[in-house]
Amino acid sequence: MNPSRMNTLSEKKQHLEQYLLSLKSVLVAFSSGVDSTFLLKTAHDLLGDQCAAVTARSSIFPSRESEEAAAFCRKEGIRQITIDVDELSIDGFSSNPPDRCYLCKRSIFRQFQETARQEGFSHVVEGSNVDDLGDYRPGLKAIAELQILSPLREAGLTKSEIRSLSKDLDLPTWNKPSFACLASRFVYGEEITEQKLSMVELAEQRLLDLGFRQFRVRIHGSMARIELEPAEFDRFMQADIRSEVCAYLHKLGFTYAALDLDGYQTGSMNKILTEKDLKQ
Repeated sequence: MNPSRMNTLSEKKQHLEQYLLSLKSVLVAFSSGVDSTFLLKTAHDLLGDQCAAVTARSSIFPSRESEEAAAFCRKEGIRQITIDVDELSIDGFSSNPPDRCYLCKRSIFRQFQETARQEGFSHVVEGSNVDDLGDYRPGLKAIAELQILSPLREAGLTKSEIRSLSKDLDLPTWNKPSFACLASRFVYGEEITEQKLSMVELAEQRLLDLGFRQFRVRIHGSMARIELEPAEFDRFMQADIRSEVCAYLHKLGFTYAALDLDGYQTGSMNKILTEKDLKQ
């Protein structure tokens, strides 16, 4: 069935299942996000022990995401392989060039492929969807070069459709806010360090603890630029919340704290990229 000719969600779901069955055995790149959780659950339901999860553990992923990934695998009885990764040792990564994601994905997925070979899995699969094709995502170039398979894109599934199917499966991630690695919080050219990654992770955890759902804390030198959904601006500006957040950010080491009036936007750091950057 040609994905471009599929109209209904049930057709896409059927195509996804047929495609996964045709792969025989898969190692699923699993981050505990919306897409990879749905992909892992579907693949494991179909393939059983011929499916396992592989998760990268490193400083660019919040510890809560690693904990959620491990908890999900335990609950579902899915074998999980965890690989410790040091992205800061990847040549060029720390300087945060526009193709940072390409450098990172290429390194991590090479390790995933080696793990799959050692463990006897035929394919490595990952959870990007068709909506990911509409933004600047150099990591997808690495995925293509390494011939990593993307079953959700193969089936023509969008993010909203994946959320709908996840809800049908009663997955806890069906309404989970979108997530990206912590390195995406750095303006291009800003050096990525362990300390700054920790500052961003702790700042975002505080916002999460305060009940905010969809947000980013972007780092620009000594300034933290907070992106929130505009509907949450009024709550954030309540004196007790605003003062608590500001005090905590200063404690972490940020000199300035700013609320971005444009609100939360995926890929907002890409606004500064030139046509040359986007073509890389």
